[in-house]
Amino acid sequence: MPNDFWSSVHTASSCTRTSNTIMSQTLLSTLALTLLALTACGGEARGAATVEAAATEPKVISRPANYSLVWSDEFSTDGFPDASKWLHETGRNKEGWYNNEKQYYSGPRLENAQVRDGLLRIAARKESRSDQADWGGQTYSSTRLATLGRRDWTYGFFDIRAKLPCGKGTWPAIWMIGSRGDWPAGGELDIMEWVGSRPDRVFSTVHTTAGSGGNGRGADTAIADACKAFHNYQMHWTAKEISFAVDGRVHFSYLNPGTGTAAWPFDAPQFMILNVAIGGDLGGPVDDSIFPVQMEIDYVRVYQKTP
Repeated sequence: MPNDFWSSVHTASSCTRTSNTIMSQTLLSTLALTLLALTACGGEARGAATVEAAATEPKVISRPANYSLVWSDEFSTDGFPDASKWLHETGRNKEGWYNNEKQYYSGPRLENAQVRDGLLRIAARKESRSDQADWGGQTYSSTRLATLGRRDWTYGFFDIRAKLPCGKGTWPAIWMIGSRGDWPAGGELDIMEWVGSRPDRVFSTVHTTAGSGGNGRGADTAIADACKAFHNYQMHWTAKEISFAVDGRVHFSYLNPGTGTAAWPFDAPQFMILNVAIGGDLGGPVDDSIFPVQMEIDYVRVYQKTP
């Protein structure tokens, strides 16, 4: 499908929990929920979320012993991101990106996305790319990379090691969306979202027809040094349950209720997106003194059950 079509299916993250969901490892205050209820990362209609109290003993996950590596990017070759694995999504630049986001997403450009010294670096900058035909008046540049048209997956253990950008107004995300393109019916899985205005929390959200945007289901967890140190952001997706974790500690699980595709569209492929948004409904006011900032990714690894 054309890139602008896929750009139109990027939604919001938030957290509303029901009996189908197992909650966060930390109690979430009313204030936290209010702040995180603004938006999310998938179909571009970012919305709020509601969560329950945390379990006292958080669940721990790791790659199952009967899973093997089926796809990865170790970012071992300096230069542009591997075009056989990643597409630069730019389709909403002229119209402006959803959720009142303020960035222009560049095509292949080392200033915004490059591999160097074993790391993928997605950089956001304070600049106006007015020389570009699709420039929509934005005063920040960044990059949005997707495996769209390259690779997608149904089920698996996903492990992404990353260090997030510091500073108010930043909104990095690692997430997946249904390859069919019909959001929210195709589903969305937000492995990690983070905002610079709340640097001590990361959150994960699931979006479906039964609950999307402000009615998405998810939870957050405390990570004090997310923009200063590398952490592993993980998701274990099976036919029965999807669990989200940081460094192996689960903060949210979504169970298949067995009621059909409205609440569980997750028996079909999804592709992955890595991006750094600026400002917008969730990113909030931007501190221009922070730029340039970058999200650094050490690796992306996907494991699936060995046949």
